[in-house]
Parts: sequence; structure tokens; C-alpha cells
Amino acid sequence: MIIRQLNAELSLADQLEVNDLDAIQEAGFASVVCNRPDEEGEPHATADEMAKRASELGIEFRYLPVNGANITDADVDQHAAFLAELPKPILTYCRSGARCAKLWALSESGKQDVNTIVETVDKTGLSVVDIAHRL
Repeated sequence: MIIRQLNAELSLADQLEVNDLDAIQEAGFASVVCNRPDEEGEPHATADEMAKRASELGIEFRYLPVNGANITDADVDQHAAFLAELPKPILTYCRSGARCAKLWALSESGKQDVNTIVETVDKTGLSVVDIAHRL
């Protein structure tokens, strides 16, 4: 598990497993958002498994499965709604963290300067250059 902090309220992670949630709770995260579809790629913890354990630990959990190659405006709007309503700090995750970074960047479009958005993501070791035209 690699956690990359975007700002004081939001961090990104690669694929989490159920047993990672204990450390996530200890790290102080109040909410977790999964952006990876259950059926994508190699076997991994399902959203239902993650939600159950998160609930046991008192962590809010949301599931927003997103196709990383085709992030829609509806995906961005729902992601932004989760970020606005969930208790902070929030940890979002997917296979590598990249689609979470893209969802955040797109949700910040019009709120922050494009260069600021790109630089914020770059500092995490991820990139949103391929979607810069949408920002």
C-alpha cells in the first residue's frame, strides 16, 4: 500500500486489501472511496468486503467504480460529491492511484489553476498530463 497525500484532506492509494484498513484507521483517515471496479483485472478485495470492514472500524466507505480510460462527467460529479460530504481526511484508491488523481483533478477544474492542479498531482509521483485538455 502506497499512500500519496494531495492535500490535508485527501490522499490517494494503490489497491488496498481488507487488512490495510486497520492501518488506514490508525493513520487517522475517516473515509475511504474505492474507484476500482470489482471485476477489473487480477483478483482483489471487493467493495462489499472493504465496506464491511470499514464499517466495523468506524470508517465511512463509498464505492464509485470508474473506467480509468473513460472517466465521465458523471463520474467526476459523483466523486466531487463524495469529497464534499464525507468526513475528512479521505483516502481514495484504485489499482495504482492514477484514476483517483484524475478524478480529483477533473473535480478541481475551474476551481484551481490548471498548472496548480497538474503540479499538485506531479508531487505525488502520478500524472494527469494526459487529461490536461479537460482541465
